[in-house]
Amino acid sequence: MARLTRDDWIAAAYERFTDQGVDAIAVEPVARAIGATKGSFYWHFADRAALVDAVLDRWETLQTEALIAEVERTAVPRERLEHLVRIVTERIPQRGGEVTLYAAAERNGVADRVARVTERRVSYIAGILTALGLDEQEARRRAITVTASVVGYQQLVATGWDSRLDSVERMAASLLELALGRV
Repeated sequence: MARLTRDDWIAAAYERFTDQGVDAIAVEPVARAIGATKGSFYWHFADRAALVDAVLDRWETLQTEALIAEVERTAVPRERLEHLVRIVTERIPQRGGEVTLYAAAERNGVADRVARVTERRVSYIAGILTALGLDEQEARRRAITVTASVVGYQQLVATGWDSRLDSVERMAASLLELALGRV
């Protein structure tokens, strides 16, 4: 059997995070999932907090920075916003780790990290809205509203609410309406 790497541990923990949230990142279940021992874990990480931090690095990279980089390839601000909203609404079912992250952030010692990523998202959306002609204060207010709506919608879907009643297209249109208003 090949020796497990740090990235193997992170990938397995990220899968648990995506499926069950940050509270599910625990050494023993991750070790069982990859057929490893706790000793292997401590070879790569000082403690659970270090693993959680590595998982959140991956979350931030994949769910924020990579998404922004993809959207930035579109030059026109309105098209960037439309592309961003479409991607976010389509990916809501795959973003299970975020469903409980906001509520679990404090007890997992990652509240500052979650707040920083949230600020990055809000600031990015506000920047697009400013480029569309809104003043900075109004752009930020709308960006917060859109971000909060996405987080809330994720919560609804996660609690078993039948999201099929609201198509991805209608959700995206509603988010755009919240963001753009009378722009």
